[in-house]
Amino acid sequence: MSRLYEAVDQRQLLEDADSCLLHYGTSFHPDIITNAEGQTITTASGHRMLDWTSGQMSTLVGHANPEVVETIYNHAKNLDHLFSGMLSPPVVNLAKRLTSLTPPGLDKAFFLSTGGESNEAAIRLAKFYTGKFEIVGLASSWHGVTSGAIAAQYHAGRAGYGPNMPGNLALPTPNAYRSIFRHADGSYDWQTELNYGFELIDKQSCGSLAALILEPILSSGGVLVLPPGYLKAVKQHCEQRGMLLIIDEAQTGIGRAGDMFAFQHFAEDEGVVPDILTLSKTLGNGLPLSAVVTSNKVAEFAKENHFLFYTTHINDPLPAAVGDKVLEIVVRDNLVERSRTLGQKFQQRLQQIQSRYGCVGDVRGRGLMAGVEIVADRKTKVGHTELGAAIATRMTELGLWAQLSTMPSFGGVFRLAPPLTTTDDELEKGLRIIEEAFASTPGTMPLYTTSDSLCGLESSNLATKRTSTQNLVDLRNRLKTAAESGWDLADFCLEPILTIAAAMGMSTDVTTVAEMRDTVTYWWILSLACLLPPDFLPLPDSLDYTFDRL
Repeated sequence: MSRLYEAVDQRQLLEDADSCLLHYGTSFHPDIITNAEGQTITTASGHRMLDWTSGQMSTLVGHANPEVVETIYNHAKNLDHLFSGMLSPPVVNLAKRLTSLTPPGLDKAFFLSTGGESNEAAIRLAKFYTGKFEIVGLASSWHGVTSGAIAAQYHAGRAGYGPNMPGNLALPTPNAYRSIFRHADGSYDWQTELNYGFELIDKQSCGSLAALILEPILSSGGVLVLPPGYLKAVKQHCEQRGMLLIIDEAQTGIGRAGDMFAFQHFAEDEGVVPDILTLSKTLGNGLPLSAVVTSNKVAEFAKENHFLFYTTHINDPLPAAVGDKVLEIVVRDNLVERSRTLGQKFQQRLQQIQSRYGCVGDVRGRGLMAGVEIVADRKTKVGHTELGAAIATRMTELGLWAQLSTMPSFGGVFRLAPPLTTTDDELEKGLRIIEEAFASTPGTMPLYTTSDSLCGLESSNLATKRTSTQNLVDLRNRLKTAAESGWDLADFCLEPILTIAAAMGMSTDVTTVAEMRDTVTYWWILSLACLLPPDFLPLPDSLDYTFDRL
């Protein structure tokens, strides 16, 4: 079948773009994209790439999904756009289907075009309902670029535009990797951080706190996952101050993070329902569609008091039909569970990459949404955007598109979000490309060379390989024994460590191994015996490759 743009003059198009397109805060990709289908995008030169940002984190069920295409065609032909006060079947159907999936307390919806627009409407509704005007946000959030939405975000887009909307206040970003709030054992103390943040809010507020807006996973902020119990604590703080809670699920909603809505994930947050929920991106599968969902109580107040948010494309039938079809596909094909189960492999493999390359400071995320943070030094956590850009370029060359987000609040984080319709083979292909990109990019600080040379087995015979395997098994058994007896490293024998270190080609002896007991290298050698991938050596199938104490 012929494609829409079979032959284009890429050089001319880029020149035309430079002469007539206004830049809007991003650098243009150096290749013209001429086709997008499934999870594959194709450039003018014919280079094919897996799209692991799902467009702008949007194409939940894949580019050019046949059912979505048919829906667009039918409604473009028969029912595309109406006067804003008119109703149509797809709008009512979408509202009915969507509110059947939300918990009680999220009962009524209306539909707009973009995430920024839906957050603007949510903020406006919260101010109208409470009669107050102050809005609290998280310091690394992203909610859009309309005046109210951008005033509630803090790490980009504020300078150079004059005064922001009055009454906007920030809480500390809940970043388990970088936060300075720590328990005595070094673990993240988010409760103290959150309480301290609200103490500062109370001191700065003029007594007109209307709402708090947040994302369950801060995507543009570096794919930061809110800790278990955080939402419940936030809700309590809001209720104590007479504030509404707005949850922005532009990127996490409709199954992306392994739950229909990400705010429902943790048992510690059970029962938390936002006063207003906003959706966008994933709901329209790449078409401009967003939603504002709220309670009957708020909706009734808005109706009785003539709340106004009247736009040209509110409740448009064509995008509403697409949203209804997306929800139908997600529920019918059990894609939320698919995201959860496939996401386990996705997250585990990325964590394996972290264990193999010193430039990976942190891996985080949930479901088919992940962030991989690139650093120059794991101890100082200084970001390394140049290295991240080089890895990104290599991924593109190998056939995978993944965005490196470089906001000022962090060094550089790969945001990965393949479609929920990703097959097992496509996931494996993408993960192998990522692994190859790290392996073949200079400066990634590999903690070993290649899977074969890791234990010096390229030219070994099977007997030698089995001997090396037994060394690993023996070491693993000794680690288990040590853990069961209290994990006293002072009594732990060093000889097995020497065996593994030598097999990896590390020049060391008993003295140097003893000296590195408290270093990352030492702990990584210990971890090696327990975290080897199943296809690395001919280990018994029954061997458990995880070891919780490491």
